[in-house]
Amino acid sequence: MFKLAVVAMLLVVTVTAEWHGEGTVGEGLGSYGGGQQEDHKDHYAYPKYKYEYGVKDHHTGDHKSQWEVRDGDVVKGGYTLHEADGTERVVEYSSDKHNGFQAVVKKVGHAQHPQAHGHH
Repeated sequence: MFKLAVVAMLLVVTVTAEWHGEGTVGEGLGSYGGGQQEDHKDHYAYPKYKYEYGVKDHHTGDHKSQWEVRDGDVVKGGYTLHEADGTERVVEYSSDKHNGFQAVVKKVGHAQHPQAHGHH
């Protein structure tokens, strides 16, 4: 479920990083009756935020964290999570209007698969 939430969040980050909020409503459109263009202003709020999230549940082994910072059209963030094989996945990403969305995925540690002991 966490993976699905992260993928959905990354899609939202990718889409919102592409929106610049430039221009005005009705730009280039004439109005009916006299040919005058109405004066509509775009109400654009500068996007800026920072957040962090983390879970360390020693009972279930659920360990994960996420952070993200946005300043205008530049987004930087990352997340970590412990995989079932004992490794840790570390993802760092960024998005801006010049480079688009970029992510670096690392796997830290060595996968360990417990040996099954069957009875014959």
